[in-house]
Amino acid sequence: MVSRTMNLPGFDRITIDPAVMGGKPCIRGMRVTVGMIIGLIASGSAVAEILNLYPYLEEGDIRAALSYAAWRSEEHEIPLRVA
Repeated sequence: MVSRTMNLPGFDRITIDPAVMGGKPCIRGMRVTVGMIIGLIASGSAVAEILNLYPYLEEGDIRAALSYAAWRSEEHEIPLRVA
């Protein structure tokens, strides 16, 4: 299987690569998922605290994760009927 990184238009810090974290949306190809960042924020962690815990992240990474999560929450999946 060929590993490909997909950069999403408008989300230049978010990458999706089947070889990294099972293809979950990650920050700049690192093993830091959007879901992990959103989970930290949801549990009450401040941006400064997250940046202290993960010094290789940047504030823009946190904003990108929030933007991506907001965008994904607006999508609707429509089940297709099998004929």
